[in-house]
Amino acid sequence: MIDFHTHILPNIDDGARNIDETIHLIQEAQKAGFEAIISTSHYMEGYYETNVPEREMWVNVIYQKLQEENLNMKLYLGNEIYLSEDIISLLEEGKASTINDTSYVLFEMPLNIEPLNLYHVVHDMLQYKLVPILAHPERYTFVQEEPELIYDLIEQGVFMQANYGSIIGYYGPKAQIIVKKFLENNMVHFLGSDVHRPNTIYPRMPQILNKLMQIISKEKLEQLTTTNPKLVLQNKRIEWEKPNKIELTLKEKIMMKWKKS
Repeated sequence: MIDFHTHILPNIDDGARNIDETIHLIQEAQKAGFEAIISTSHYMEGYYETNVPEREMWVNVIYQKLQEENLNMKLYLGNEIYLSEDIISLLEEGKASTINDTSYVLFEMPLNIEPLNLYHVVHDMLQYKLVPILAHPERYTFVQEEPELIYDLIEQGVFMQANYGSIIGYYGPKAQIIVKKFLENNMVHFLGSDVHRPNTIYPRMPQILNKLMQIISKEKLEQLTTTNPKLVLQNKRIEWEKPNKIELTLKEKIMMKWKKS
């Protein structure tokens, strides 16, 4: 498996706080069955602005530390870029980065407010031959209220990365309900831990994988955890199944209305 979304680089965003915590996370990932990790540190203008050379330096430091600890883990560089009109220029200037210097870009939105410029930014990325990937769509409150937005974005050419923790309710029952519907309707293309701290997601991977196997087939799980991430790292085209529009049952609608996020 390849972890598609992580915050393991030390002390540059709200993820790992030091190199020891980074190594602890990598040990947990290895134990959970991951063979590679994509580091997708936040890039948010005015808040998290560690540029590509500095993040590359940290990857080299981590590799050296892994050799000392006799640990084997492949690391790849990327970013989780906060939606911005400047995404193209941030990439061109070497401030933010695509995933492993490919055409694939992981981005995130505000959690509680649908951005007015969403379709404009997506259009710009597609025009520049970039492939947008939206991080954890199930977590946005406005998506939970109108999940058809994700269907529309996929139709536009946006891929979706869901969080492993959502499968077991780590981000609340609404995200858990919606991610299950996304998985059932071909609306997830990658899975990632979005790990920030040790002793959170990685130790729960056996429970998460077991839950996933109750929702999707073994072949689909392999696609989301390994095949598609490998294609991204190689900058190859991903073939995706046409999504189905989500229809919530009456019970699910009631649960979505009354359960707290």
